[in-house]
Order: sequence, then structure tokens, then C-alpha cells
Amino acid sequence: MTALLGAALVALTAVSLYAIFGGADFGGGVWDLFATGPRRQAQRDAITHAIGPVWEANHVWLIFALVTLFTCFPPAFAEIGANLSAPLSLALFGIVLRGAAFVFRNYAADSLATARSWTAVFGASSIIAPFFLGDAAGAVATGRYAWTSPFALSAGLFGVALCAQIAAVFLVRETSDPPLRDDFRRRAVRATLAVWIAGLIPALLARQGEPALFAALIGPTARIAIGIAMLLGVVVMLSIQARRDGLARAAVGAEALAVLGGWYGAQAPNLIPGRWTYESAASSPAMLHAFLVAASAGALFLIPSLALLFVTFKGHSGESGAALPPKPNR
Repeated sequence: MTALLGAALVALTAVSLYAIFGGADFGGGVWDLFATGPRRQAQRDAITHAIGPVWEANHVWLIFALVTLFTCFPPAFAEIGANLSAPLSLALFGIVLRGAAFVFRNYAADSLATARSWTAVFGASSIIAPFFLGDAAGAVATGRYAWTSPFALSAGLFGVALCAQIAAVFLVRETSDPPLRDDFRRRAVRATLAVWIAGLIPALLARQGEPALFAALIGPTARIAIGIAMLLGVVVMLSIQARRDGLARAAVGAEALAVLGGWYGAQAPNLIPGRWTYESAASSPAMLHAFLVAASAGALFLIPSLALLFVTFKGHSGESGAALPPKPNR
């Protein structure tokens, strides 16, 4: 394996892990915003205890992806930063705001009105962040950085739907209450259907307005990835219905990986279509080798640390180690 391929795979891995675990984080906020029914407060409590201990730590994968991009592919990083500063700034605003809202909401037990306000902010910012991250990814895929184009905006919508699906599947095992688990099971099935619909919209828009991109989407790599993703969506729904929650988690993670892998594969060898290939945007071989050595050394500390974090707080299904105050009815 060449150093260039290794760097590209590291970037894909970081983005995929952020989509799965960070996506579950964002999706939890989406379901917090749309909590309904007689168990609305219980749903929000389950989401709070799920996010509290570990999920915010998954932003490390976004940082790792950015470090990989500016270290290994600096010209592409510079162009993306310069041309997509607006959607990326909005995504960053959403990430920062939702973290602040999460804390303020959960420590506002003495003020019902304040708690409700921060609950709304937390939910809204949990939509803003993945929407504009997806929008920026769609803009990159056009090769024109057209982040206000219908295709890019539809990619943002797809990103929100995918986060909601991942979160619903993950949340099933975050509570031991059977009725509450059933609430999240229903949401997981509905979100899977929403992902299929939201995924169809960008393809239709690309056919009308992005012919080069549409050609890549109907290529063999993309067709195989889309087929695998849809099949995994079926596995998610069947597993949820059969109460095989561990299998559902694995399937929804593999589904997200299939989507991103198909996107990478369809564009290859282009990093930014029409502008930069992986080879033309790459740093020197010496830099790529140094990065891979540093990334490997860092992984020896990062991965065990995250594993310990998850085992400590998520070692038992339906239990939470989050130290959070009691929350008022909201």
C-alpha cells in the first residue's frame, strides 16, 4: 500500500467514524427536539444520559479528519476552507451551540422556562450542525463549491436523516424500559425509510443539474455501494423488529460506511471533482510517511482511551454513568 492510499484511507476512516458516532450524537438531539407522546420526558432523559458520558468525545474524529486533510492534502484543504467558509462556520456554530445548550438545559432544573428554551436550542442546533456538514460535502462533490445549490442542500437533508436513523438505533439499547425501547424502535424504522427517501432526492437533483456527478452516481462503484446500503437498511429494520439490537447497531454503522465508501469510490481518483485528484493535492511522500507514522503512534493511545471510556460508561445496556441533575418536566 502506498503512503498516498494510506492517507486517503485514514481520512475515510476518520470521516466514517465521525458519521457513525458523531452522527448518533447529533441524531440524539434531533429526537430530543421531536420527543412526543406520554413518555416524552422519559425519551429526553434517555437521550441525555446516553449523550452525557461519551458521545461528545466523538468530535475527536472530526478533528482527526481535518488534521489529515490539511496535513496530507493541503491545497484541497485551503480551497475548501476558502470557498465553504459559510456552511462550515454554520456547522461549527451548531456544534458549539448544542454543547452549551446541552449543559445549560440539564442544569436549569430550578427554572422550567429556561430549561424549555435551552431544550429547543439544543434540538435546533443538533439539526443545524449535520445539515451544513452534509451541505458542505455536497458542495465539494459538485466541484464548484455550490453550497446553496439544490443538490448540496438536499445532501444536508440526507445527512440529518442519516444521523436520526443512527441515533434511533443506538438509543434502543440506552434504556432498560421496554415501552421506551419500543418508542425508539418505531423511530428507527421510520428513520430508515426517511433515509431512503432523502437519499433519492440528491440523485434526482444531480440528474437534472449535475450531469458529471450523476454519471459518477450511476457508475458501478456507486451502484454497488447504494445497493449494499439499501440492503443494510433492510437488515436494520428486520433486526429492530426481531429485537436483535446489537445486529441493528452493526448494520446501521455498516450502512453509513457503505454510503461514504461509495461516495469516495465514485469520485476516485478525484478528491474535488474537476479541481484536485488525490495525487495532485497530496503532500510530499516524506510528509505522507511521517503522517502515517504519527497517526499510527497516536492510535495506540487514542483507541484504547476511547475504548476504556465506552466500557466504563456503556458497559451495561440500558444503564448510564452520567452524573447529571434531575430534570424538570419539559
